[in-house]
Amino acid sequence: MAFYDYVSKEQLAGFDKYKYSAVDSNPLSVYVMHPFWNSVVKILPTWLAPNLITFTGFMFLVLNFLMLAFYDFQFIASAQEHDHVPSWVWFAAGLFNFLAYTLDGVDGKQARRTNSSTPLGELFDHGLDSWACIFFVTTVYSIFGRGETGVSVATLYYILWVVLFSFILSHWEKYNTGILFLPWGYDASQVTISIVYIVTAVVGVETWYNPILWHFHYRDMFSIMIVACSFTVTLPMSLYNVLKAYRTKTLKHSNLYEAFLPFLSPVLLFVISTVWVVFSPSQILELQPRAYYLMVGTAFANVTCKLIVCQMSNTRCHALSWLLLPMTGVVGLAVTGVVANETMLLYCWTAMVILAHIHYGVSVVNQLSDHFNIFAFSLKKPNSD
Repeated sequence: MAFYDYVSKEQLAGFDKYKYSAVDSNPLSVYVMHPFWNSVVKILPTWLAPNLITFTGFMFLVLNFLMLAFYDFQFIASAQEHDHVPSWVWFAAGLFNFLAYTLDGVDGKQARRTNSSTPLGELFDHGLDSWACIFFVTTVYSIFGRGETGVSVATLYYILWVVLFSFILSHWEKYNTGILFLPWGYDASQVTISIVYIVTAVVGVETWYNPILWHFHYRDMFSIMIVACSFTVTLPMSLYNVLKAYRTKTLKHSNLYEAFLPFLSPVLLFVISTVWVVFSPSQILELQPRAYYLMVGTAFANVTCKLIVCQMSNTRCHALSWLLLPMTGVVGLAVTGVVANETMLLYCWTAMVILAHIHYGVSVVNQLSDHFNIFAFSLKKPNSD
């Protein structure tokens, strides 16, 4: 694979000065999960590289996505009239999700334990986290699925965007304040999701058919919890932290345009992808929801990773992501009917987005590894000879 220097010389210089600064005030994280992770990290071998831990956790989420894609590609297996996903799959999904969450909490502790903390490690961790959003959201969707007892693919699409914007809020905060305020909703959601998978394995998806009260179902409770958490906890806390930095004159970007510049590309991505959903001649979201979610989530991860690079290197965020230009052309071909086979167009574009994002990620990791004279997946740089 040919590499490309995505990180500028100015950004590399910024990485040299970078110091990690984060605040985790979530009671669940502070009083329950961190003590648990401290116990887990003690049993890990000291030769195990933190980035390898990060990547392994991410692959558990990818495995969940692929496993549910095999058994429930169209999100219909949980409907009353279809053959349901085997119970062991839900048990495996719960185990893999909790393992992914645990490894995500342990990787940083392993880095400090082995004195191998680097800016590359943080970038690698948060970059994969941005991509992980799409995998755990779409996997959870199979619990309820489509149909009368489930959630429509359009509703899940907008819920997905709520999750994606909740994720980028934390990095927008850090872009403006220099401090990463870890969101409260993440820990609660990961523990809840893992438990729901296990419960589903024991009691079956039929349990979720019954309303909790009158016509209020479990699916409605989950949807409301996600949206409510974002708008009543995540968003207000982000705005408060940025406002606090402004009042204490520690805000890195006091200009309003510069402060909100990181939202330009994500908002445009939302607009472009929603135009395809709304004006699709063949209702592409109904036809291929899994592929569409994957395409949107991967494009979002690419945009977010570029923000994380700018945020960590203390450089100005780019106004527009280059990925938006060809995507606009693809959506234009689809909604105008120039390309009649929207499914094939979506598959081709999804493959291109995934390959472009992987190329970006590998190139950035390779570039920073060379810059810091380290090897991404071991504790020592291999001999050049």
